[in-house]
Amino acid sequence: MKTVLFSTTTLALSLVVLVGVFQSAKALNPPQAISIDGGPIGELALSGGVDGYGYYASNTSGSQLSHGMNIGNAMVQLQKSSGTLQFNIEVGATQAPLTVGALSYGGDGHLLQTSISNFSTGPLYIGSLTISPKDMPVTISAGRLTSLEGYEAGIDWYNPSQLTTSIFYVQNNQSDGVEASYTLGPAKLNVLFGDGWDTHVFNFLQASINYVVDQNNSFYVYYAGNLGRTGSNAYTYALNSGWGPSGLTVGQYGAYYINSQMIGGFYSYTKNNLNIVPEMQYVYAKADRKLGIMKSTSNLGVALFGNYAFADTPYSIGGWVEYEKSIGGGNWFIGPESEGVGFAVSPTWQYKDLFARVNGGGFYLLHNRSNDGTSYGYGNSGIDKFQFVGTLETGLLF
Repeated sequence: MKTVLFSTTTLALSLVVLVGVFQSAKALNPPQAISIDGGPIGELALSGGVDGYGYYASNTSGSQLSHGMNIGNAMVQLQKSSGTLQFNIEVGATQAPLTVGALSYGGDGHLLQTSISNFSTGPLYIGSLTISPKDMPVTISAGRLTSLEGYEAGIDWYNPSQLTTSIFYVQNNQSDGVEASYTLGPAKLNVLFGDGWDTHVFNFLQASINYVVDQNNSFYVYYAGNLGRTGSNAYTYALNSGWGPSGLTVGQYGAYYINSQMIGGFYSYTKNNLNIVPEMQYVYAKADRKLGIMKSTSNLGVALFGNYAFADTPYSIGGWVEYEKSIGGGNWFIGPESEGVGFAVSPTWQYKDLFARVNGGGFYLLHNRSNDGTSYGYGNSGIDKFQFVGTLETGLLF
């Protein structure tokens, strides 16, 4: 079971698949790819980035340090996105997301360090081949793929804030599998079948529909669910300790995460320099005594993301507000039967490929008592209801 602020908290890196001209609440302009002449291979695009930050967290407990410095993400991506045969390769080191209210600490008391061992493929974050027949609306991809779930991305410079929400916390991440897409006018359907949660058990289905109304309005709806049972002894995300025997099993991670059904969606509205994205997500796991899920359990997350860019300046401000509620015995976020509200605000400066952000956020528990009467929370008392997190982040994109 996961407990708040311990090293077994969730690593849920999820890179949103954005298609068409989908408008998103990014406080940063994403990396501008470098075009490379690949000769007989065709035109290639090289991009990437690296960021680091200093952090402060209130109401830490035990040996957990309230402050420190870390590398965030360091990634390089090479893509071929034209022609019949395409590919996408992304390698580097990733970090457990900075989820407000549920930070991931290592054994040395610092926030978990960036690592190349969070996934079964080591430094390979994405590695896929795509067949895109000429003049046809269908493409097929296979290999190391990213999740179709949710709005927030696993690489922090794609998000309106470096700090992430409880919605992101419970989502699936990188997996191996096959993905098919079909485009019809302004709509695009994606279906992905794979192992889900990096378990190497192939029984997980994801699907999404992106509908672009116009350049200012679009909708994205997604589903993810386990089609069978993934046993407690299967391996899943490693949380910096190395995938496999030295990492985490499904039982240690939380069987209800992997053996669940999820549905969610978000809407993007853009008006001049303002972008607003509301999102809602519900995930449910039925009772399964063989997996230790003694009764059905679920989690609801609602968030509102936003970003405003100040015209003719290098400044913008992004952020979000959220509401989270867990039902049943599962420790989805902070603890069983948790309920809370959170926020994040991120003023940003960016000059070409160089950026700096100040990220501040907090989470307040409206309910912090499980059905057996046990209380949980923050601080040395273990029952404080509020935690604040602040970071000073800087990075380089290319």
